[in-house]
Amino acid sequence: MAEFETRVDDFITFIRSLYGEDFIPLHRPVFAGNERQYLVDVIDSNFVSSVGQGVIDFENMIADYTGAKYAVATVNGTAALHAALVLSGVKQGDEVLSQPLTFIATCNAISYCKAQPVFIDVDKDTMGMSPTALKNWLEANTRQEGGVCINKDTKAVIRACVPMHTFGLPLRIKEIADICSEHNIALIEDAAESLGSFVGGTHTGNFGQFATLSFNGNKVITTGGGGMIITNDEELARQAKHITTTAKVPHPYEFVHDRIGFNYRMPNLNAILGVAQMEMLPAMQAIKAEITANYVTYCEENKWSLVKPIDGMKANNWLNAICLETPKEREIFIKQTNAAGVMTRPIWRLMNELEMFKSCQTDGVKTAKWLEERIVNISSSVPDNRIAELSS
Repeated sequence: MAEFETRVDDFITFIRSLYGEDFIPLHRPVFAGNERQYLVDVIDSNFVSSVGQGVIDFENMIADYTGAKYAVATVNGTAALHAALVLSGVKQGDEVLSQPLTFIATCNAISYCKAQPVFIDVDKDTMGMSPTALKNWLEANTRQEGGVCINKDTKAVIRACVPMHTFGLPLRIKEIADICSEHNIALIEDAAESLGSFVGGTHTGNFGQFATLSFNGNKVITTGGGGMIITNDEELARQAKHITTTAKVPHPYEFVHDRIGFNYRMPNLNAILGVAQMEMLPAMQAIKAEITANYVTYCEENKWSLVKPIDGMKANNWLNAICLETPKEREIFIKQTNAAGVMTRPIWRLMNELEMFKSCQTDGVKTAKWLEERIVNISSSVPDNRIAELSS
């Protein structure tokens, strides 16, 4: 492995040429715009909680940017997923199709509804749910009854499907949407990582009845903690805002709540950070695209396998990833880069391998397992020496 270790050292040198920093993080937040001034303005206004102009402005900016008709801000992406599942009718005993290669939030939100995930394999090139695998599993394991999809083995209703756009790489969502429609399954896009990613000319998140975004500290833009539900259905948007605001019926002074709701609305303090971040988003995206282009050139010249969007898709370049040839190479690469102060990390452990989801159904998830053993994220932040460009 000495030759491979030398190749890794060369890769580390290349990454340092892009970043020029002692410690190079995987993806850190950047505050270089109007964040400080806007926060002071919100504090001075006294509207620091879930009522305020910042929340309205941030929702409008996300809707405009994604092309969705409506956006509803939440405290985090998991809350957004939970609310979307509830509004899609997911309840105790139902099943929800998802992918094994995802962040834990996807499955946590399903579990909050007391539903069971069913894990469908992913495509190797997108790392997102495979439409072929989805179609094959549904045809072999389900039947239609009374306008709903029934699992022939468990007899449970398959109420929803939650595919995720992994690391901002769009999956084959059009095909997934068609299959879900054919089988009467609600589609909720987990677009947590894909703000700025497009399928053709359509932003991710516009193919199902709901999609959810995340603005955690490590995302393309951040509100510290925060999420968003987007939809093109006016009534669903109204319900989303209602149940995430404790289902309180509007009244000047009475406290009346008409259903079980959640205290999930984003505070104005967080939302105003999002407004400032959105102002910088085009410039940040341009710089991140340059970083990715440099990785593409280096990897092609030095025989590394960089994961890239498939034809017709545009990725937001949130987290770049390489695919190593063997699990052993992956372990060497991760240890060697991190020891050198260049942060890298493996992809998530498969959901069906976690203790709480070991009993869930799968379709074998062979591709997901292959990827789990080989995918590594590499440094993808805006470099320190480029941050000044964001405030100009």
